[in-house]
Amino acid sequence: MTWLITIANFLVSSTENSSNSTKTVLNYDIIIKEKIVGTLKATKYSKDDKVIYQSTTTIKTRFITEIAVNYNYDVIFEKNIMKKSQVVIEVNNKTHANTQTKWTNNNYEITKNDKLENVIQDEITYSTILLYFNEPLEIDQCFSEQDGSFNKLLPLGNHSYKKINSKRKENIYNYNNGRLERASIDGGLVDFEIVYRD
Repeated sequence: MTWLITIANFLVSSTENSSNSTKTVLNYDIIIKEKIVGTLKATKYSKDDKVIYQSTTTIKTRFITEIAVNYNYDVIFEKNIMKKSQVVIEVNNKTHANTQTKWTNNNYEITKNDKLENVIQDEITYSTILLYFNEPLEIDQCFSEQDGSFNKLLPLGNHSYKKINSKRKENIYNYNNGRLERASIDGGLVDFEIVYRD
């Protein structure tokens, strides 16, 4: 189960906040041991002066028992600053986690399952959902919408980056023409990949 939650931590990542009104949709396969076990759809579009990012992930696999996991991310940026995010994780059609981050009174309030967990003063300019759309050039950290913490980003060269989360798990992201092409994720019990598909 821990590795499924790790997928959620990852599945949220990358984009530049532009006022372009076109809709961008990226589709990925989730692969464990060379078998496709799920899909991820990441979407970016503009509405008024906001840029809205969404990702939906569906995973069905067998790990001792049948497990169906759905991850839904909704993230809003305005003038290149994150204003709001919500991550809902469902396991076998039951809510497992609900994390919200909202800019209020010059800080972010982070609530998990309706309980205030943390307050952050610094503006968030790059979060993990952006990792799908834009290569993190000259970016050294990204905000995890799921766990409400900042993750380190390290350039590895050749358009590859390492992300280290709050639990010291390391994930590798590979880019082609600015878009995420492939990622290798340390899920604890299980390692997995996400791979872009047309």
